[in-house]
Amino acid sequence: MAEIQQSADSGKGGKKRAKKMSTKIDMTPMVDLAFLLLTFFMLTTTFSKPTVMEVAMPVKPKPNDPEPPAIKASNALTLLLGEGNKIYYYDGLLSGTTKPELKLSNYGADGIRKVLLQHRSNPDLVVLIKPDDKSEYKNMVDIFDEMNITETKKYALVDITKPDQELIKSSGL
Repeated sequence: MAEIQQSADSGKGGKKRAKKMSTKIDMTPMVDLAFLLLTFFMLTTTFSKPTVMEVAMPVKPKPNDPEPPAIKASNALTLLLGEGNKIYYYDGLLSGTTKPELKLSNYGADGIRKVLLQHRSNPDLVVLIKPDDKSEYKNMVDIFDEMNITETKKYALVDITKPDQELIKSSGL
């Protein structure tokens, strides 16, 4: 608590001096209160748990397992994640005979999300996601989020091929 100490008379006589008063504040109760509050808030706080998206990874095939069925070009949508936060897409699969029309999009709601929602009418749609070596990890996370938002059930993360890289370079986009 606080207390006031008065200094005693010097005893010399003669002039009377004004009494000097000094204050002293005991900080012990305030420190106790601070630690009690700190302990209370630490024990009653709920820590936020990180949210993660579940990704089902395929099991390695055994030697005697049958070959998985091939994807039809009419059921495929290929997304190419390029450098500089660019995303390219084309309908179908890249084959040696035909060169698909490559289109540029963005990661916003009016970009790739709109494209995915347009293709949603096909129940057998498989989206092939092909990140380039120069693309950013954030872009891959963003495209997985878009798959979750648009409720696209079938998608695969695939290595980008040389013809895909050449298609990006030759497109001029």
